[in-house]
Amino acid sequence: MSVYDNIARLYDPWSRSVVEDVSFYVDEAVRSGGPVLELGVGTARVAVPIAAAGIGVVGIDLSEGMLEVARERASLAGVSLDLRHGDMREPPVEGLFPLVVIPFRSLLHMETEIDRRAVLRAVAERLAPGGRLVFDVFTPGAEDIADTHGRWLEREPGIWERAEWNEDTRTLILRVRGEDGDAEMSLAWLSVPEWKELLRDEGFVVDAVYGWFDRSPWHGGEDSVWICRRDA
Repeated sequence: MSVYDNIARLYDPWSRSVVEDVSFYVDEAVRSGGPVLELGVGTARVAVPIAAAGIGVVGIDLSEGMLEVARERASLAGVSLDLRHGDMREPPVEGLFPLVVIPFRSLLHMETEIDRRAVLRAVAERLAPGGRLVFDVFTPGAEDIADTHGRWLEREPGIWERAEWNEDTRTLILRVRGEDGDAEMSLAWLSVPEWKELLRDEGFVVDAVYGWFDRSPWHGGEDSVWICRRDA
């Protein structure tokens, strides 16, 4: 069972304002020609627009509740998605893909070096020659930590979240609550140089690191968007 099962019906209202990444991932999917493998597909917030652009998507998620919402969302949009229950460290999918995506900071749920490497190795095994891995993560800034630490904040009407930051362990405990559920989740972050080293160590070449989804270069901000490929 995933912690996201508890907030599967709350997730879309909670994340309704997060739209800035969708066109970026759709563009990457169209460029790849598909099909696309999405790890951490969630409620298909990104997968449905990709499918609507005519690109096939195989989506993997650990939460059955989120996948149920994703199926409903795909049906309402009139698109077809191949949605599968599974772990991004061992995705239940065979074959090779020209593009693997991990949107919306989902990699931060991999809290240990072992977990992060397991995902990268699973991706490497499923990338076609010349294929790319695209993902986004964050490294919190001091101001963000100071503004949010230990406070219940209403992110959307009736939906509250509370962040407990630990800068020593570089972990975040995030609590979310609303009328349709509540959950507590844990994330862990790395610096951009550490991500670069990890990717290089696992046989990836970093083609670009953007600071935002408008493809502006990363200049030390909190968000980083990565375009990578297997080292030939």
